[in-house]
Amino acid sequence: MKYLSTLLFIVVSLFSYGQSDSISEVLRFNEYLAYVKEFHPIVKQAELVIDQSQAKLLKSRGAFDPKFEVDYDRKKFKGLEYFDRLNGMFKIPTWYGIELKATFEENSGEFLNPEAFVPEDGLYSAGIKMSVAQGFLINDRMAALKQARLFREQARADRDIFVNTILFEASLAYFKWLQAYNELQLFQNFLTNAELRYRGIERGAEVGERAEIDVVEARIAINQRKLSLEQAKVKLMKAALELSTFLWLEDNVPVELQPNVIPDVSSEPIVDATFNINQLRQDDVIIETHPKMVSLDYKLQSLEVDTRLKANKLLPKVDVEYNFITEVPEVARTLNTAEYKGGLNISFPLFLRKERGDLRLAKLKMQDTEFEMDATRVNLQNKINALRQELDSYVLQNELVGQMVTDYLRMLEAEERKFTLGESSLFLVNSRESKLIDGQLKAIEVQYKFFSTKAKLFKSLAVNPNF
Repeated sequence: MKYLSTLLFIVVSLFSYGQSDSISEVLRFNEYLAYVKEFHPIVKQAELVIDQSQAKLLKSRGAFDPKFEVDYDRKKFKGLEYFDRLNGMFKIPTWYGIELKATFEENSGEFLNPEAFVPEDGLYSAGIKMSVAQGFLINDRMAALKQARLFREQARADRDIFVNTILFEASLAYFKWLQAYNELQLFQNFLTNAELRYRGIERGAEVGERAEIDVVEARIAINQRKLSLEQAKVKLMKAALELSTFLWLEDNVPVELQPNVIPDVSSEPIVDATFNINQLRQDDVIIETHPKMVSLDYKLQSLEVDTRLKANKLLPKVDVEYNFITEVPEVARTLNTAEYKGGLNISFPLFLRKERGDLRLAKLKMQDTEFEMDATRVNLQNKINALRQELDSYVLQNELVGQMVTDYLRMLEAEERKFTLGESSLFLVNSRESKLIDGQLKAIEVQYKFFSTKAKLFKSLAVNPNF
């Protein structure tokens, strides 16, 4: 992939640092963003949310695992065996509050409770236990499994939002780096022009064609350009360090961006293609499919499950159990309704204050989430519409500032010709040049804001692109 080649030259630059920076390597925006998505530790951390949800789902499924239990108890004192009891049980929990189980009892001893007497070869039983009121249609283990499944889907939507946020922040760092690099190139070019102008004026002053004060003014212009250049270098260094926080090797090793790596100055087509900006600006947005809305919807569904569980707690507990008993389980006809072990357990709180309070709290949580969904829906729609209009405005701003720079350049060229002919002053030339610099800085700033707005639209839609 392309980002692998990017990784290669970054790593090579680590070892070649200090040898030569005359050859520049271009780090393109799409390569950089793909590299961030592949290796950045926070992106990997976002994937842990999916793993966590899978682990919770596995844990909740454990409530339905078959269970084998053995209870053995023996007492012997002064050569007398008081009792020797063995009770083995195998349980299979099922979905609707039903539990299948099979048991084996073997008891002996001098002081057994009469109800514990069983045949010499033991007693077998097989039967069913179930809740016919509270816990039948929904119970704790059913609710936990449903909520774990919903949490897994919610985690995927949250992962997309998380990754999108990292890519957005990484994009802003790249655009800031590009802005600082363009400003550095701008001041380097104007410093070169100022030095050429200074040498020409200095030679003119030596032969008496220029006043000595023009040499002083030309030297002031050089120092101003040098100062601006040094400030641009510091800004570029800071932007490069900020960008480096998003550059990592495969084994979680951070990489520092080297001076010979430069941004792509013709990034607009790549930015639009990476963000798929044309489609984002034109397509009708279905807010309900937005990852944030999807996440909230799964949260609401989970709360609905919890509310159903709390409502079920208002029912009385009615547990019934029935087990066939036999000495010879291999003989089918020995299993009959005349020999059995059964039971009934009923309980019901008189006031249900705890249950009614839990249900009210669950309903309030659902209502709170519904309000959050309504507010999020409106906020997303308004934000997306505002960003689309802002992008349209920046298209016009780019045209206007481009025309201004062209006109400033023509004014400077005209003033330089007049100065060459002796019809103007160096002060006016420097003034025209300063206006041109301001215009070009404004163009660079508008480009940065234009790119940043595209990144904000990309973030507002929570797109998780595949590189």
